[in-house]
Amino acid sequence: MTTALIIVLAAIAAVLLIVAMQPAEFRIVRSTTIAASPEKVFPEVNDFHNWKAWSPWAKIDPAMKDSYDRAPAGTGASYYWNGNKKVGEGHMTITDSNPSDLICIKLEFMRPFAAINDVEFTFKPEDSGTLVTWTMTGRKNLMAKAFHLFVNVDKMVGGDFDKGLASMKAVVEGGAKD
Repeated sequence: MTTALIIVLAAIAAVLLIVAMQPAEFRIVRSTTIAASPEKVFPEVNDFHNWKAWSPWAKIDPAMKDSYDRAPAGTGASYYWNGNKKVGEGHMTITDSNPSDLICIKLEFMRPFAAINDVEFTFKPEDSGTLVTWTMTGRKNLMAKAFHLFVNVDKMVGGDFDKGLASMKAVVEGGAKD
């Protein structure tokens, strides 16, 4: 082998090693306090029909095709979407719904990349209202590890979470009568 080929192969091996050593899991968390009781905030997440008013992705692609399945809200409720390249295609199902406390969602992306993640919303009463926390966790395969190495996914997706929570705050506080 020539020296140049050995150097190229060593560089590729080094990059693959660095990528492989990246964490296998990710966690994105954002919170905001909404000036309303958990009973007022909870339905905004528990019913996928309400997401259009505050979801950052509904604003990115207003022409997105969507549908709902199973229960109208709560455990078992499902939502499907198919949008432009920024929104992609996927499916969400509420797997656990504890009134005014916790909502767990199984999030499945089909495109722009296939992935299955867990989403959790918690609602904690505070003196000033409700602390809403939006968390997404998932596993990273080798391609995702490489992507996360070069793209700050926490900042990118977390920024969307921040926009969504701000919109939810505006929706709930605009109509809250606590």
